Amino acid sequence: MDENVRREIILDHYQNPKNREIVQDNRYIKVNSNNESCIDNIDLYILIEEGIVKDIKFQGEACAISTSSTSIMITNLIGKTVKEAIEYINNFEAMVNEQGYDEEILKEGTVYNEIYKQSNRKTCALLPYKGIKKILNQFIENN
Repeated sequence: MDENVRREIILDHYQNPKNREIVQDNRYIKVNSNNESCIDNIDLYILIEEGIVKDIKFQGEACAISTSSTSIMITNLIGKTVKEAIEYINNFEAMVNEQGYDEEILKEGTVYNEIYKQSNRKTCALLPYKGIKKILNQFIENN
C-alpha cells in the first residue's frame, strides 16, 4: 500500500472515528482496554445477537494509532459472525506480529502491515483487538 494512502486512511479514522459514541443500552457488553505506558484508555461496547456482531461502539482517549485502529476494527467486524470476527482478529494479530495473514480478510486493516517496524506502536494498534477478542471468546465459551 502506498505510504500516502496509508497515512490518509489512518488520519481519516483518527479524525472521524466510526462509532465513537456513548452507550446507554444494557444489551451491550462492555470491556476496557488500556495501555499502562501511555494515555490509551478505551471502553468498547459490543452487541452480539444470534451469534452475529450487530454493533460495536467505543469511548475514551487514545493516540492516533489506537483510535484509528479501533475505528477500522469496528468497521470490519460489524455484521460478522463471532467466529468470523475472531478469524479477522487472528489475522490482524498475525500481520502485526510479522506472521502469515489473509490480506483479503483484513481490508483497510492492512494499513498497519508495517507497524512491526515501530514495536512500541504495535501495542497501540492491538489495543482494541485485545478487548473485543476477550468478549468474543467469552461468548463462545458461554454458548
